[in-house]
Amino acid sequence: MFTTRFAPSPNGPLHLGHAYSAIIAHDLARAVDGRFLLRIEDIDGARSLPELADIFRADLAWLGLEWTEVPAQSARLASYADAAERLRAMGLLYPCTCTRADIAAAASETGPEGPVYPGTCRGTSIGDCEGAAWRIDVARALALTGPLYWTDELAGVQRAIPDRTGDVVLVRKDAPASYHLAATLDDARDGVSLVTRGRDLFGATHIHRLLQELLGLPVPQWHHHGLLVDGTGAKLAKRRGSPSLADRRLGGQDGQEIAHDLRQNRFPAGISLALS
Repeated sequence: MFTTRFAPSPNGPLHLGHAYSAIIAHDLARAVDGRFLLRIEDIDGARSLPELADIFRADLAWLGLEWTEVPAQSARLASYADAAERLRAMGLLYPCTCTRADIAAAASETGPEGPVYPGTCRGTSIGDCEGAAWRIDVARALALTGPLYWTDELAGVQRAIPDRTGDVVLVRKDAPASYHLAATLDDARDGVSLVTRGRDLFGATHIHRLLQELLGLPVPQWHHHGLLVDGTGAKLAKRRGSPSLADRRLGGQDGQEIAHDLRQNRFPAGISLALS
């Protein structure tokens, strides 16, 4: 069955950018009598606030959306550990003790996620891996898979180029799995056939396609939509204090009217849609 999903992290309130993404995923599924799933991505350590999940549900209902909820990431930890162990057994993961400052100082390239990890710990022997992150050796992985491709509904067929992102972290020091590993596994488990998310995650898809091939997971299609940005051109974000849906809801605004305007690409003053 055609299946989309909205997968927010409860580390801050939802804003209009989240509403725009959820509405796109919801409407694409409803147009073909498919499923629209809600998945709470709640493994971000102390930053994950359980009480926000109920606020998210209230926000989505206020927008007039209907969904089926699947288990949160905190209920799926065993699957992440199993997948990481499979990749270790294939010789594709290595421990890394580098800090962000170390990487920024040593990196010579910038990729979709910032400074590209220069491979400092690749091939070294680290006796005590406690407190280390685990990175995937992308070059070794690509030698196993050969060329890979994926399809975005808006941008067309893409050749996977995960090496542009570098050896990303799959098991974090402070969490059971990184976004890359957890989201890829969860989308497969939930039967997501169209991964709908913002254009800012386009680069991450190259890594996700590689993981699907290595782990024998089904390959969906993707739909990377444009982002809502403020007057400075910066995307709406929790960390920048973008007005929350909850504040709008509790302030008496009409959620279904807001949803209608977003569907028509009509935005409040100072907010616009960036397509690239």
